[in-house]
This record gives sequence, C-alpha cells and structure tokens, in this order.
Amino acid sequence: MKKLILTCTLCLLPLINAAAADLAAGEKKAAVCLACHGKEGHSVIKTYPNLAGQHAEYLIDALKGYRDGARTNPIMVPMAKALSDEDMQNVAAYFAQFK
Repeated sequence: MKKLILTCTLCLLPLINAAAADLAAGEKKAAVCLACHGKEGHSVIKTYPNLAGQHAEYLIDALKGYRDGARTNPIMVPMAKALSDEDMQNVAAYFAQFK
C-alpha cells in the first residue's frame, strides 16, 4: 500500500508544480521566445522546435541544461542564463498548456 501511495504521489508532482506556476509571469517572460518558437509555442521556422504541449518538466530540464552548460546553442545559452528557476517553471508551464 505504501508503494502505491508513493507511486501516485510521484505521478502527481508535475501537476502540482504546473499548478504552482504563474502563467501570467510565464507569458510575460516567454514574449522573447515567440520570435523563434512562435505564438503559443508553434514555430513557423522548421529548424526551431515547437514548445507548445511539451511537458513542463522537459522544458525546465532543457532550459537548465542550456543555463548550466549541459546543452550548447549560441542563441539559447544566453536566453536561459537570464532566467531564474522560478522563471523557467513559469515559462515551461505557459508553453505546456497549449496543444
């Protein structure tokens, strides 16, 4: 029974984190992202990925990777370095809400 409760809790963590995110703040911070990733995360440039509908945790991990040096991209590194962990959570939740 304890394993079931733990498993259910772990499965719900991304939903709890998304609920805690500030979508309005995420939308404001994401304004600069729209130039490459498109309105509501739908890129019009094929070489830039769509962010709409991605899991928030994936987007947070990607942004942290750019910020911390695990990922390299001459455009994304400076963008990510300007974001706090809270900013990343808000931006990720903003893009994750779209289909």
